[in-house]
Amino acid sequence: MRKKVALGVALLVVGVLAMVLFHRPFPSDRTPEGAYMRIAHSVSENQIALIFPYLETDAQWASYTIRDMRAKACVRIQANYPEPERSRMLAAYEPEANVPDGSDVFALLAHQRGWIGRLRKDLSGVIRVEVDGDRASVVTARGTRYPFRRRDNGIWGITIFTADLMAEAERASRDLAVITSAAEDYDRGRDGGSDGNPTRDHPGSLN
Repeated sequence: MRKKVALGVALLVVGVLAMVLFHRPFPSDRTPEGAYMRIAHSVSENQIALIFPYLETDAQWASYTIRDMRAKACVRIQANYPEPERSRMLAAYEPEANVPDGSDVFALLAHQRGWIGRLRKDLSGVIRVEVDGDRASVVTARGTRYPFRRRDNGIWGITIFTADLMAEAERASRDLAVITSAAEDYDRGRDGGSDGNPTRDHPGSLN
């Protein structure tokens, strides 16, 4: 009986040690390494929207701007554009307009633009972290250097997607301005003020 008890205790100890070794918590996301490891885990689990908290602030705001501008554009198109232009433009804008959150916009664009494939190819273990004030670089075993910036809440956000997201947000804002002008032209056309054709170009993103 004593041998069985001792064996049971030994197995329990081994099990606890295994859990400690293989299920250690990530470092805090208030560290660049912790933020990077959460990004890597999200990619490995194909849960791309979970990367969103670990983008820098400008990238997050840009994602929300894309959704909001596309949603406003769709309202205008639906209300004022004739067919077949209405269906064509709604098909282009609704994927970004109809998602519930900025994280979903990021996930959508990440898949469309091949960002996830690039991450899967390059992600590997951390060999060192270089911190300089509110900026940091995570250097991986593959030699890839990932830049991070510390956000106001202390979480570190990766910066490699910021330029693309901000450019897309600016384009979405420009598109909305053009769509609004064209919608007003269509309104005047229905009211008998013109031939019903907009006098302004359609958004360049549909070219």
